Amino acid sequence: MFRRCSKLFFKSLKYALSGVLAAFKSGRNLRIMLICMLLVIAGSFLLGLSPFEWALVLFCCAGTISLEMVNSSIEEAVNSITDHYKLSAKKAKDIAAGAALFFSFFAMIIGLIIFIPHIISLFTNIV
Repeated sequence: MFRRCSKLFFKSLKYALSGVLAAFKSGRNLRIMLICMLLVIAGSFLLGLSPFEWALVLFCCAGTISLEMVNSSIEEAVNSITDHYKLSAKKAKDIAAGAALFFSFFAMIIGLIIFIPHIISLFTNIV
């Protein structure tokens, strides 16, 4: 039983990782977000964030990229169903894009709340 479950788990994991790879290969926005995420993580190391601040930063990074992947998958699914313009298809794609934008906007605000005091304190300690 355990052997069968672990085999199914690793098969599912393989499919999920394949999906992540496909999303990054085909999604220009995802590649840009990955670069931004790496810069944010590097900045987090340099600024010496607290564990709670790290948790918030990582949550925002993961949420932003995850929602963009969901947005991309919805767009792919809608595009595979119809080649013709349909208002409902446009609405579904726009709502998914809006959800990704909404989360990204608040992730940026959280990032500013976390990083600005660290940057200010860095410059006041230099002067």
